[in-house]
Amino acid sequence: ALNVGKRISVCLEQKKTVPLRLRLLQRLFYPLVYKKFQAAFGGEMVLFVSGGAPLNPEIARFFHAMGVLILEGWGATEATAPATLNQPGDFRFGSVGKPLPNVTVKLAEDGELLIKGDNIFKGYWNLPEETANAFTEDGFYRTGDIGKIDDDGFVYIVDRKKELIITAGGKNIPPAPIEQLLEQSTLIEQAFVHGDRRKFVSALLVLNREELHRIASLQDIPPLDNILLKHPLIREYVQAEVDAVNLRLPRFMQIKKFRILLEPFSIESGELTPTLKKKRKVIEEKYRDLLDSMYEE
Repeated sequence: ALNVGKRISVCLEQKKTVPLRLRLLQRLFYPLVYKKFQAAFGGEMVLFVSGGAPLNPEIARFFHAMGVLILEGWGATEATAPATLNQPGDFRFGSVGKPLPNVTVKLAEDGELLIKGDNIFKGYWNLPEETANAFTEDGFYRTGDIGKIDDDGFVYIVDRKKELIITAGGKNIPPAPIEQLLEQSTLIEQAFVHGDRRKFVSALLVLNREELHRIASLQDIPPLDNILLKHPLIREYVQAEVDAVNLRLPRFMQIKKFRILLEPFSIESGELTPTLKKKRKVIEEKYRDLLDSMYEE
């Protein structure tokens, strides 16, 4: 049922006709699977709108395959919230959609997304210098987001401009996409990518305890975290996950070394914001010695 739903989802996303066989299978699976899934959301839910943080495309695809469309959008307080949005008949998972009516989005030379329109604010109250810095000479608001725009006009968010890693070799690397790839692993719960002014990219990893203990039971390793996290077999499992991600990245963005953390990043420890975004400077300062150790060997 899920595979059928995903194939139909791809057809709809690409604006292609859904083959008759898939339509018939969809009707077959509806009372058995899709209807029950939709009932968990009240039974009348047709779509969700997502914003504020990146939506994993695989999650969006899964929901759509089950009959619930999630439309991702993007904007800022300075843009009266939305600036772009996917539409029910015009969407692309992984993107934040196309600009809304009367909104223009373009890229600066460094990849920063710039927006202009009637929805953009006039300025910060009693802060003329900050207001001047927020706009380009031709009146576009500097969003601070690094992105890209495809040939069909869909906008993609890559990372925050201030969080870009610039390596010792001068390569610009957005850490968020790499972290998202690592966190798609069932073994890796959290990832922090580091490498600013360094010769290569490294990572701090927090492992999923449930998956960790499952592997431990298979390998007859004592289920004690302080033993598990240092065990060479566990490190081999983690290395395999990192290697799989590296295959999807350009060489200069690949993770060369990593360290496994005992404790997860959390709001309580000050490493995450209330919206669960990583406080990069806090994490780097807290684990400075551990990060430095990867560049001393």
